Amino acid sequence: NPSQYMLTLSGTLRSPEMDFHPPFLMLMPVPLGVETEAVFTIIPRGFIRQSRLRVQLPELELADGTRTCPLSVQFPEGQDIVLSSDGTAKELTCRVSFRSSKPMSFLGEMFFIDEEENRLLEQQTIVFSPYTRTWHCMALIKKL
Repeated sequence: NPSQYMLTLSGTLRSPEMDFHPPFLMLMPVPLGVETEAVFTIIPRGFIRQSRLRVQLPELELADGTRTCPLSVQFPEGQDIVLSSDGTAKELTCRVSFRSSKPMSFLGEMFFIDEEENRLLEQQTIVFSPYTRTWHCMALIKKL
């Protein structure tokens, strides 16, 4: 005679997420063709396994039709999310840089994406550099 058992399962769904320190960045205006950069910390939360981050940067179309991406991102200490024995993830250092040979303004998004294609953050990036053109012109005048 088979016995009947009722089995009830429950669980909690945790989605990975990230915090950033500082919560916003300001890149200093620089002359055309000169790089400016800022460093921030990514604090991964809710990851249940190791993962690797990649970054999708905005590509812009300039007035002459050429496409460019004036931003670049580097992870000086690596871009792997590594879990410790207590389940917390190691913080990551991220360096974002901007360089343009032409004055530009744009609104774009940087996506931080893990190995499972989770878009963990949409970071709006605003770059407006009217002073770059002025600074560059002033530098040329001083050379004359």
